[in-house]
Amino acid sequence: MKLSFRWYGENDKISLEYIRQIPNMYSVVTAVYDTPVGEVWSRESIARLKKLTEDAGLAFEVIESLPVHEDIKLGKETRDRYIENYCENIRRLSEAGIKCICYNFMPVFDWTRTQLDHVLPDGSTSLVYYKEQVDAVNPMNSDSDLTLPGWDASYTREELSTVVAEYNKMTEEQLWDNLKYFLERVIPVAAECDVNMAIHEDDPCWSIFGIPRIITDEKNLDRFLSLVDDPHNGLTFCIGSLGCSGKNDVVKMAYKYAKMGRIHFAHLRNIQLLDGGFEERAHYSPCGSLDMFEIVKALHKGGFTGYVRPDHGRMIWGETGRAGYGLFDRALGAAYINGLFEAVEKMDK
Repeated sequence: MKLSFRWYGENDKISLEYIRQIPNMYSVVTAVYDTPVGEVWSRESIARLKKLTEDAGLAFEVIESLPVHEDIKLGKETRDRYIENYCENIRRLSEAGIKCICYNFMPVFDWTRTQLDHVLPDGSTSLVYYKEQVDAVNPMNSDSDLTLPGWDASYTREELSTVVAEYNKMTEEQLWDNLKYFLERVIPVAAECDVNMAIHEDDPCWSIFGIPRIITDEKNLDRFLSLVDDPHNGLTFCIGSLGCSGKNDVVKMAYKYAKMGRIHFAHLRNIQLLDGGFEERAHYSPCGSLDMFEIVKALHKGGFTGYVRPDHGRMIWGETGRAGYGLFDRALGAAYINGLFEAVEKMDK
């Protein structure tokens, strides 16, 4: 596996120097953040990220995320322009040495949590999702001021209400059709450039506010991979997103999709399942509901050799900053991931 670490560019308070000091760290996972969604990333912005990364002694091979414009997901007449821009971004990123692009097809909300600083019993803070708090919010007419984490703050209340209403009229089958339309145009370009496209599962993996979500479980992942049956059309296997539903057998899925060669990127984090919700916990298996050792063993047994990163971490030791993306707990997670992979690799020998 190739260990990586998410970095939010030059505005990230965590320096590349610190990331480089994590044992076995291979690359950073980053993106261009100064360009509106749907537009073409400048070669200059891409080149600057590449130089900063490589000057720090790290590889520049994974982008997370290259966002999909809402008009594509909604199937609007304007989608072809945005799809062509997307294809041009793939070409430009390939020119710069990018091997894997993480993206998602989640309508409106990339991810949803109800709190970013829930205090756990050990005094650390983490991201949580409580069903009763989500149920108390109505994005169409509530007075909650769009405070649920994961909501795109670029929307005004009126704009958010409009786009949610559009999705409320859409069926899952229509969203599948729009995803297929997108993939049929994007994957051939990715294949030509030898770039692996890795879709991220819906987070959480169920419908919220009546909006369709389709990248949620094994059945739907099978359907997704069959839409364009090309090895460049693969997964960002996020065990936290899939694992927040007790119906998903994450260990089985890890082996299955690794064996198929369709996991290009893996996000590893642990969660504690609750009734209708979950709390993000430390990576160590006993801290949550996921058996991290068995998941890593399944990935290795399936032949996975792709990119891995410690996903969301807690805030520990007084650290402050971007929720889920502090240095300390993610560094602990990276060390734990190193140990798990070393163990399963040596056991195999």
